[in-house]
Amino acid sequence: MRKVLVITYYWPPAGGPGVQRWLKFVKYLRDFGIEPLLYIPENPHYPMLDDTFSQDVSTDIKIYKHKIKEPYRIASLFSSKKTKRISSGIIQTKNQSFIEKVLLWVRGNLFIPDARKFWVKPSVNFLKDVLAKEGIDTIITTGPPHSVHLIGYYLKQGKPVHWVADFRDPWTTIGYHKKLKLTKSAEKKHKLLEAKVLHTADKIIVTSSTTKKEFENITSQPIKVITNGFDGELLTNDGLDSKFTISHIGSLLSGRNPVKFWSVLAQMVDEFPAFKEALRLQFIGVVSDEILSTIKEVGLQDFVEVIGYVSHQEALVYQRKSQVLLLVEIDSQETIGIIPGKLFEYMAAKRPILGIGPKNWDVESIVEETKTGYIFEHSDDIELKNVILRWFENYQKGQLNIIADNIEQFSRRELTRKLAEYI
Repeated sequence: MRKVLVITYYWPPAGGPGVQRWLKFVKYLRDFGIEPLLYIPENPHYPMLDDTFSQDVSTDIKIYKHKIKEPYRIASLFSSKKTKRISSGIIQTKNQSFIEKVLLWVRGNLFIPDARKFWVKPSVNFLKDVLAKEGIDTIITTGPPHSVHLIGYYLKQGKPVHWVADFRDPWTTIGYHKKLKLTKSAEKKHKLLEAKVLHTADKIIVTSSTTKKEFENITSQPIKVITNGFDGELLTNDGLDSKFTISHIGSLLSGRNPVKFWSVLAQMVDEFPAFKEALRLQFIGVVSDEILSTIKEVGLQDFVEVIGYVSHQEALVYQRKSQVLLLVEIDSQETIGIIPGKLFEYMAAKRPILGIGPKNWDVESIVEETKTGYIFEHSDDIELKNVILRWFENYQKGQLNIIADNIEQFSRRELTRKLAEYI
């Protein structure tokens, strides 16, 4: 088998969406003639943990580790709650404390491209020997954190390796980038590093067509779209919630606040007694205070259940029990290429997807193609209300279902086949 070294910051016991993409690729790569080896940090500072992901790690996969210096450990001495929130990508836009403003400025301007930058040089020195020892000529880096790509960049300078750079998210156009209080100098450094990586990597992988177009304006290197996906079998939904449950799985950040959606639900509660009796809003994961405040302002607080972070396996159960699955993205031109990984697990759950995001969001074409729900802009209200009402009427009849079309193309094994062919 051909050996490939995968360099990633996130790996079990890390929780959240960042770990799943390469955890699943590694799980299936051997089926396509590729032997994956891993390089991960020895002592990482993961904001979320989920031991259930370890079940997908084969015991005979060779894993190399090296220590990392984590600034977030020091920052947490000043404010552990705010540090954990920032390291998770949750940035409050209102009522920021002085400490939070300072932490954001330091994060954006002193740690470029990110707070894991101190892992780069030690990793390069360590991996030179690993590549020679294992006879590896192909490396894959995956970010964020995008400092991981710099490991690939410097390894490429010192050794003739084939380097594939995988971008789970964009770099300088990601939604939270401008919230880091960047100086002009810091912004310039970010763009310079991004261009160096894109020009030097032999091949590039992105998760959306919009990100591909953005990168094609920077580099002429080959770029392929390989989305995230779902793992496991497509199951039937036995034991649906008795309530008309609208569930959001994962972090619901301040910038994603679907204000119009909450208002529409509040109107329906006032207009339809049966809807008021049945409605439940269920949040599995972190929810920003700003969003909970908006929900309270429109009078929906009594319909809310905040469950918090659960294991991935538990999240899958909640998805399959819910009547409707809510998917929300920031209303910005910069986020049209963001395709949340949860979309594909939502599709596998076979429950109607209600998406709210920016105009021309890449998610819309996927949902339309697979017939798995509807996508609206943040400003939509009338048609949004009509869809929710139609779904509620079907729920009352016990007939709220979807008939998905060709979602198997997004299975993790099929996506790994595409990956193996590309690299």
